[in-house]
Amino acid sequence: MSDANTPPDAAEPETKSEQAYGLLRDMIVRLDFAPGDVLREDELQDSLKLGRTPIREALQRLEREHFVTVIPRRGMYVTGIDVSELSMLFETRTVLEPYAARLAAVRGVDADWDTMEAALAGTGSGVSKVEHLAVDRVCHEIMWRASGNRFLWDTLDMLYAQSDRLWHLYLADVADMEDAVVEHQAILAALRAGDADTSASLVEAHVQSFDTQVRAAVTAGLEAPLAQ
Repeated sequence: MSDANTPPDAAEPETKSEQAYGLLRDMIVRLDFAPGDVLREDELQDSLKLGRTPIREALQRLEREHFVTVIPRRGMYVTGIDVSELSMLFETRTVLEPYAARLAAVRGVDADWDTMEAALAGTGSGVSKVEHLAVDRVCHEIMWRASGNRFLWDTLDMLYAQSDRLWHLYLADVADMEDAVVEHQAILAALRAGDADTSASLVEAHVQSFDTQVRAAVTAGLEAPLAQ
């Protein structure tokens, strides 16, 4: 791939702002900060051992990405997950992920697919749900990088994080990611073969499968009788 199209290498040193952003987003995604929790800059500075400026810049970025809500004169809160917006999240991923797969099938190189294969080799029985989810993310990240479009990568990274948050909120206790990871074996074969159509089709089905699981879990939760 052309260097001009390749996003910055993940191994490059992070700025303090990027470090704060990554830590805070992970905490929100994993529900260390649950929807509705108040975020106070002074407490975050103490807990993350980072200064005021990187914390503030990270929170501003998280607000733009709808992880944080700022209410004037009241403070900052972790944004709730609006069930009515689930369809928008997944319809966007269903369009962009297959597009990234098409580009990756054309622009990716053997090193990309060797890395994905190595990640998948560490999955299977005995691997935890969280570890399978981590491998699923790695596979997506490799594909995004191989697409050679940093704008697409940035957008999909944010959308995946929102989906990851949904998994922790609705599916972590009831659903496994093993089947989802197995699907990456077929996706990998199509990507390695340079088959853009098949890669896109498989990735679309992969995203839709996750969407179906989340919708089912949300529906079950909404229909469950109130605790007595």
